[in-house]
Amino acid sequence: MHSVRAIIPFTLLSIASMAAEPSAGIADQLKWNFQARTRGEMRSNVYDFDSSRSAVTDDSYLLTRVRLGVEWQPVEWLKFTVQGQDVREAFSKRANIPLQNGAEGDDSFDLRLASVEIGNPQQLSLKLGRQVLSYGDERLVGPLEWLNFSRTFDAAKFHYQAKTWWLDAFTSSVVRIRRSQFNQSDWLNDAATRNEFFSGLYFSSQFLPFQATDLYAFHLHEENPAGTSNFLTLGTRMKGDATKLAGWDYTLELVGQSGQVNGQELTAYAYHLEGGYNWLKSAWKPRLALEYSMGSGDSDPNDGRVHTFQNLFPTNHPPYGFMDTFSWQNMHNVVVRLAAQPHAKVKTTLDFHSFWLTTTGDAWYRANGTTRVRAINPNANSHAGCELDFSVNAKLSQHLEMLVGYSHFFAGAYLADTGASDDADFAYLMLTLNY
Repeated sequence: MHSVRAIIPFTLLSIASMAAEPSAGIADQLKWNFQARTRGEMRSNVYDFDSSRSAVTDDSYLLTRVRLGVEWQPVEWLKFTVQGQDVREAFSKRANIPLQNGAEGDDSFDLRLASVEIGNPQQLSLKLGRQVLSYGDERLVGPLEWLNFSRTFDAAKFHYQAKTWWLDAFTSSVVRIRRSQFNQSDWLNDAATRNEFFSGLYFSSQFLPFQATDLYAFHLHEENPAGTSNFLTLGTRMKGDATKLAGWDYTLELVGQSGQVNGQELTAYAYHLEGGYNWLKSAWKPRLALEYSMGSGDSDPNDGRVHTFQNLFPTNHPPYGFMDTFSWQNMHNVVVRLAAQPHAKVKTTLDFHSFWLTTTGDAWYRANGTTRVRAINPNANSHAGCELDFSVNAKLSQHLEMLVGYSHFFAGAYLADTGASDDADFAYLMLTLNY
């Protein structure tokens, strides 16, 4: 592996030098990009639902993110991308260590993107290096942009584009955020014993002109002290286009999993159903939709078999409530969504969620897919509660955007049966400057 890593940089430099020979000035070919984002958050009782004590997550704090990047395309068939990122958390009670006690934390200027793309992305191409992976509605694979440092992968990805379909084939390792150290994936970090590698095939077609039809297969390998995880995720997604269906839209996604998790046999599944109507000719362009999502759970954690759906690397913030209390595992989620555009530069959303646990023999998993809200209580009521989300997104200028929102969680019977059951609140204001 060391020899391969040593060869790759020299190979890329050779390609770059060959491509640059017939070019004009390199400076004329560079495309710079810059982003500065700041978000203030206020959370009360979120995650513990207990107003009798002040948890580290009951807090108000400020998150900042700065990105600076450049793209260089010396010839049509070759493009280099590099982007650095600096993220900070200020005025919080918890330590500014990423992912500890729910913190987004500090990660001083580090490498977010570093890739070379060879070929024509409208036909056949190969992309090597640190990059974003995003598929479908990002319920399984996405960059999680809401998170301050987001998510990238060290990956090799083939892409083929035809007239009515495209196919991606990739192998990757997720980049781990390490405060005061260079962020690395398991592919680059020899000290890591986890050896987590994520590979897949994703096929998307437009054979039906009114519908995107996707088929995918993902494989995850990970080594833990508890045992090796080695499992396959197979799924399909169908998404209707409202502009071609007289205002109606729909999404159906079905997923199954099989293999091993921590050395135990895995059999799990999940699905998502969604239908909506868009008033396309109305000035405000409102959309009303009803959704239902389900992720399997494990009713018996002691039988040597796992039935909890594994949520992989999702963008869980938009689909299951802005308070990030749920992931796509051991859950039922019914949501009514209303969206409108009262002004050309203003979008509003109002969502109402209701949550149940698939089985109270399994845990309630937060949006990160690992942290548990409560200790397991098989005798508890399955209704976790309801969440109301309201947000306004406004484009203040060509480069400046504002997002403001408020969410309230109405504690359900499950919380009352397992401990404190106080309602929770979440409010935020975010400004994003893009160039």
